[in-house]
Amino acid sequence: MIDEENKLKRIINIGIELAGVKDIDVLLERVLSEAREFANADAGSIYIKDEDRLKFSYTQNDTLQSKLAKGKKLIYSTFTIPINNNSISGHVAHTGELLNLPDVYTLGDVYPFSFNRSFDELTGYRTKSMLTIPLKTNRGEIAGVLQLINCKDASGNVIHFRKDEEPMMVHFANLAAMAIERARMTRSMILRMAKMAELRDPKETGAHVNRVASYSLEIYEKWAIDKGTRQEEIAQGKDILRMAAMLHDVGKVGIPDAILKKPARLDPDEYEIMKNHTILGARMFSDIYSEFDESSSIVALNHHERWDGKGYPGHINPFTGSTVPGYETESGKPRGKKEEEIPVFGRIVAVADVYDALSSKRVYKEKWDESEVLETLTKERGKQFDAEMIDAFLSVLDIIKNISERYPDH
Repeated sequence: MIDEENKLKRIINIGIELAGVKDIDVLLERVLSEAREFANADAGSIYIKDEDRLKFSYTQNDTLQSKLAKGKKLIYSTFTIPINNNSISGHVAHTGELLNLPDVYTLGDVYPFSFNRSFDELTGYRTKSMLTIPLKTNRGEIAGVLQLINCKDASGNVIHFRKDEEPMMVHFANLAAMAIERARMTRSMILRMAKMAELRDPKETGAHVNRVASYSLEIYEKWAIDKGTRQEEIAQGKDILRMAAMLHDVGKVGIPDAILKKPARLDPDEYEIMKNHTILGARMFSDIYSEFDESSSIVALNHHERWDGKGYPGHINPFTGSTVPGYETESGKPRGKKEEEIPVFGRIVAVADVYDALSSKRVYKEKWDESEVLETLTKERGKQFDAEMIDAFLSVLDIIKNISERYPDH
């Protein structure tokens, strides 16, 4: 719980901090965490406006989280609701006005909406007080809705959200809305870059890059927590990795159509040409102006390296195309990177990318059965893949499966 003096200090700095988060998913998690801490709310959700509907995008619940095993996360399904007066969130998005409800079970006939108790009945949770705030941009447009649930006092009792804190929460929501708008623009630009690859290679769909990026985040977070990494460092790493992982195969835009769109397996010569997509992808970020450029170059270059050193493209300078001195094989080609020579982000995306490729239908193969995929990844633990990354992947498999449902191929 933040005391009153520190709340004022925090609200002054929060706009700058939120503006520094570039990825929309990482930002939503941060916004919800900060808002709940501000209001001492046990739970909360964020809905993002998508045309004339609200998309349920993120949720947190301390009470339900405490019942899970250590390191596990809440699994939730995404859904959309119409922006109208039939639901609490829809009403707030429709009217643009905040709602502070002491007990959603006793609304009576005062409001045009009712509270849907299905989640409470399913989980045994009791939703009581609820503060629902529109996320308005500086143009007054609704970017989404922030919903905080069950304010708690110092003793842990559920109380109503304080009226005198509403202006502060509205200000916070407005700052969050502007950050969300910027992050959505960033995501849009990244998806456009990924779309270039999709236009060339039908396998590089928006669903594929979103899945690989989301898997990578979960693997990284679990691995980093197990390593004892500071939360601030984890948050920053997730922000950068998510965007970089979405562009892991962007170098395919430089591969000839005859190879890229071949409706069968590539022959050895064609495969050698295809390997160049790693170098071309890294080269696209040769002008490094930010951590995003650097990480995107690293991921593009290294996501096909193998822990045992048998991957590609190996120790090569992607910007000159020359082998790094001292790392030549007898044939003069670059030696493959091995073990911790491969950057962490490259080792993570390698697992995420192969899992998604095996789990998806391709022109030259059917979708593999889940048991076959997991058996293959486990067999390659310490061979193709870093053992620690496979362990982290298997630890968050329930979340991985949930992500695959959120981003289905159409």
